[in-house]
Amino acid sequence: MIRFCLQCLKTKKACICEWIKPISTEVELIILQHPTEAKRPLGTVKILSLSLTNCRTFIGENFTEHTELNQLLADDSYQHQVLFLDGTSQAISSSLNTAEKKQRVILLDGTWKKAYKMWQLSTNLHTLPKVHLDTELSGNYRVRKAPKDNALSTAEAGYHVLSQLDSDVNNGNDTEKFDSILTAFDNMIEFHISQMPEGVYQKNYRSE
Repeated sequence: MIRFCLQCLKTKKACICEWIKPISTEVELIILQHPTEAKRPLGTVKILSLSLTNCRTFIGENFTEHTELNQLLADDSYQHQVLFLDGTSQAISSSLNTAEKKQRVILLDGTWKKAYKMWQLSTNLHTLPKVHLDTELSGNYRVRKAPKDNALSTAEAGYHVLSQLDSDVNNGNDTEKFDSILTAFDNMIEFHISQMPEGVYQKNYRSE
């Protein structure tokens, strides 16, 4: 008997597919995933890749010579941005797209330390505009410890990126367009909390 869902690749009792809804958006996400994140049961990239028609995931650490990524970056019909907060990044906004090109946003999937190393190694990203989300946003990744309260999971980061850049949301035509991403994320987390022995979550994760 197959114990894993063939679509989300999680165990059948942890399957998230019932909460996944296909979403069409003109904004494309490229997720660069650190190899250590690829098989984590609490990884959130699968939520984005299953939900979005415009999402690609590449696994690795140094993407400098990554043929497919470099082919995408060479397409000047897109404006490419990398989500990476530092002293020179700009707040993400649809207004940054002054040339009115199609948009691709690159997300680095890994712990902050691993994402920083991916950034350092992947020199093909260094010429791209760096953008960041509102630093006051708070994440709800309550079963993984984060260095800051505003640390977001990759699914949450993708949700906020798309909410900022998608024209349907910005025009008020479909303000709940991406809500199913957070629904799937929250239900995945709640399932894992429910599987913990009594007291483990309260002792190790709750900050109240």
